[in-house]
Amino acid sequence: MNCLFVGAGAVARRYAAGLADSPLSLTAVCDLDRDRAESFADAVVDGARHADDDGTDAAQLRDTPAVYSDLDAMLDAESAPIVVNLTSHAAHAQVTRTCLEAGRHVFSEKPLALDPAAADDLLALARDRDLALGCAPIAPDCDAQCHARTLLSDGRLGDVGLVYATAHVGRVTEWHERPDSFLSVGPLFDGAVYPLSVLVDWFGPVARVRSADAVDAWPEREERRPEAPAHVEATVEFVDGPVVSLRASLYADHRSREFYSLECHGDDGTLYLADAGAMAADRDAVRVRGGDRDSVSAPQPRPRRERSHLDGPERLARAVDRGDRPRASARRAAHVVAVCAAIEAEATEPETTASDGTGRAIGGIDTSGTNDRDLAAPVGVGSRSAPTVRPPGSGVPDGAALRLPPVGFGCSRYRDGEYVDRVESIGTALDAGYRLLDSAELYGNESRIGDLLASPGTPDREGLFLLGKAWNTNHSHLREACEGSLSELGVDAFDCYALHWPDAWAYQGPLRELAERPVDEQEALTFPTDDRGERATADRDLADTWRDLAALREDGLARTIGICNVDLDGLRDLVAETGIRPALVQVERHPYAPKADLVDWCHERGIRVVAHSPLSAPGLLEDSLVTAVAEEADATPAEAVLAWNVAAGVVPIPASTDPDHVVSNLAAARVELTTDQRARLDTLADPDFER
Repeated sequence: MNCLFVGAGAVARRYAAGLADSPLSLTAVCDLDRDRAESFADAVVDGARHADDDGTDAAQLRDTPAVYSDLDAMLDAESAPIVVNLTSHAAHAQVTRTCLEAGRHVFSEKPLALDPAAADDLLALARDRDLALGCAPIAPDCDAQCHARTLLSDGRLGDVGLVYATAHVGRVTEWHERPDSFLSVGPLFDGAVYPLSVLVDWFGPVARVRSADAVDAWPEREERRPEAPAHVEATVEFVDGPVVSLRASLYADHRSREFYSLECHGDDGTLYLADAGAMAADRDAVRVRGGDRDSVSAPQPRPRRERSHLDGPERLARAVDRGDRPRASARRAAHVVAVCAAIEAEATEPETTASDGTGRAIGGIDTSGTNDRDLAAPVGVGSRSAPTVRPPGSGVPDGAALRLPPVGFGCSRYRDGEYVDRVESIGTALDAGYRLLDSAELYGNESRIGDLLASPGTPDREGLFLLGKAWNTNHSHLREACEGSLSELGVDAFDCYALHWPDAWAYQGPLRELAERPVDEQEALTFPTDDRGERATADRDLADTWRDLAALREDGLARTIGICNVDLDGLRDLVAETGIRPALVQVERHPYAPKADLVDWCHERGIRVVAHSPLSAPGLLEDSLVTAVAEEADATPAEAVLAWNVAAGVVPIPASTDPDHVVSNLAAARVELTTDQRARLDTLADPDFER
């Protein structure tokens, strides 16, 4: 789709950087400085030429954009349906109005306007003309902000009562080639829009500005001084959310410890987002603290994806091409304009207008329109939401694969030859963002996990995938085992309930709270022997056990069922005999034992594969090939091995008691191995591998 740029300054060059690989084609650019517009147009073609991989002259693929110094003349001469408004702050509103009146869809840089009434008029004009209107920043839709929003919305923080927000724009006279526009509007309309836009996306509209103050802080040596307050501090109250303490500054250096940060404080924990304006989710972009635990990094478990400034106009163009006329981002931007204007007014001329106390009310919250998302707090943000009750038998239909996180967390107590308490490490895992917990009757710590899940600072039940496993001694007593585990965990149903092993052993009675018993007693109950010291087995057909497990699913005790530690022949025979497919198969899997045939068979049938013990094969993490691939991928050997599983569509469930390892294992999902690196790890397969 063709588009037009208005403005050819520094921000326009950021947008233009993505044009070579964009579905948008720039046909013309307008700037009051014609020389600057011509230089910009030439740079666009040069950029496309350098980005063209096959060496074709980019000028043959895309004509040099036409150049104008008069907006009306460009709109008269050019038919492109979308205008990208990249002018100076104060010019945004008038340029957008002119383009809308000319029947063009518009995406504007922030702010949408400097006056709330002007912003509302633009929205009304877009609605009246049935035109799309979008506005930067796109920050609420970027990966770090979306990841933080997900962590907030699962109830882990409880009610969020207070947020610290920072916008340190910095000394624009030192880092920007044309600082006059920034000095004119001040730090609110340029910088504060980033954290405020994200907060409105998270918590809905602002009710009022409770208080605000302006500080005339500026170096005496600077000849050019801000026209608006250089430093502003405000307390802002949301309609259905927290009170926000905001600092926006041209004086505080943008290289300070806090840049555009957000720190959310809830009844049960805290969440810290380092940069509300970030275009990508770096590994340590988000930190979380739950309950009485220390904060840990919560890495987004997906490869790093850098969004470009052009993503906003591109999204608008795709919507227009579908026949939609989105205005949601503009409506949010208009609300942020109203908030910034109220803060500035309250800081310079305090008044009492709010009905319930001092401060300045925010009016004109507009939630009308079609094809738009209203300014409303998303479900779960700010308060705990009630868990969804699933009806009996509401499992995953045949052929529909389970949606699982890329990496899960193993909760076994058996570590390095002895039993250990895992509660602290499981709490760390929940804070870091793990969403799949692998529990089991054998582990004996389900009641401790249940206490943790019921404590402040942990996600709501619906934010977790709980995998439980019945031990070998309970193949004839699956209902008793399942109900006992559910009781200890304090939940109504498993997301998946599985057989820990296909083998049936002699029943030893209920296995409740094993971790509370002496080790010798635990071992005797879970690994029974006969009079000869041999394993005490049970005469129990696996197919009958499997049918009983499926009955638990039909009765609503588990959404889905699975089986662990089974080989391909046994799995095929079980499904053929019973006609019941598992939703999940868990096996030991790592480069020494890839089990490729089993994985392929499962994936062809929509069965998810989970890899236990993905890192514990003797010598694996010291293997020279593994360490070489890890170094190439800028990862640790453990991260490389986990990423190898993730790339194959297999969910590894590493276990660790080291907080740093807990975080780095989850961050392994961010590591992208090349096809060659994965193939080299594949060569480590050892058909004779045994524990």
